[in-house]
Amino acid sequence: MPKSVNKVILVGNVGKDPEVRYSQSGTPVANFSLDTNERFKDRSGDWQDRTQWHNIVAWQRLAEVVGEYVAKGSKLYVEGKIQTSSWGDAQSGERKYRTDIVVRDLVLLASVRNGTSDRGRGLGLRILHLNPPNGSRPPKTFPFNCVEILATPETRAGGRWHDAGSHDLII
Repeated sequence: MPKSVNKVILVGNVGKDPEVRYSQSGTPVANFSLDTNERFKDRSGDWQDRTQWHNIVAWQRLAEVVGEYVAKGSKLYVEGKIQTSSWGDAQSGERKYRTDIVVRDLVLLASVRNGTSDRGRGLGLRILHLNPPNGSRPPKTFPFNCVEILATPETRAGGRWHDAGSHDLII
């Protein structure tokens, strides 16, 4: 079977504050909407704007980070995959469908928290979702601006923690 690719890249603005919930097994999941805009000329030569809304889902530690740092109006770069689910509506008996973007990587381009904006500062906080071995954590003092970092052996070089980027948050 030939290789296939399921990859989505979006840059847009968060439509409402993320909702973070926990599954029955205790796994965090964050849901939020993200808008993307396009501008084009119609047949008469007038500029038209079109907004597309996307359902975004983040799981595990990434969901907790989204709940902490992302708010309505935040500008995000999102990488992930398309996932469509379906279910039977109990009331109408109709088949319902929902398409989500499941986040693999997220970059916070501009944040809006507590009524203040980081727009124009170029926050650029990149959140990388990695699986740490045995819950290893870096030392308390880290060489760049981070809140929490969990790393794999690949992010360490010669027994020292490696600076993956000036604003990377590795989870």
